[in-house]
Amino acid sequence: MKRVLPVLVLSVAGLIPVWRYTPAAPGPAVAEPAPTPSVSTAPGSTTRVVAGPTVDTEKGPVRVEVTLDADRITAVRMLQQPDHPQTTAAVPVLIEETLQAQSADVDTVSGATVTSDGYRESLQAALDAQGS
Repeated sequence: MKRVLPVLVLSVAGLIPVWRYTPAAPGPAVAEPAPTPSVSTAPGSTTRVVAGPTVDTEKGPVRVEVTLDADRITAVRMLQQPDHPQTTAAVPVLIEETLQAQSADVDTVSGATVTSDGYRESLQAALDAQGS
């Protein structure tokens, strides 16, 4: 019986912050036009750097830049990525798989599904743009 009162008081004290919590109101939804991928090449060179569009995900924006020599992917760089631990761990895996596959057909990284989907979408748009 002596323990019931402290347990009850501490339980109520622990629940007060939960009761008082109010989530932040979402900001206004602004429809921005999707940026088109950009392609840059040096004169007389077969190396091209193509930046894909920014893909908005629920974790944050994802934007990829790919370097191509002729039709071979030589480097991939994340221009924008969500500030999330799973994303930080997933990016090197996604880049390595892209370099091996030489396409945007890469597996989803476990725990970073949203980032993986955004990565593939931005990368595929960049690869599609390099052909034009």
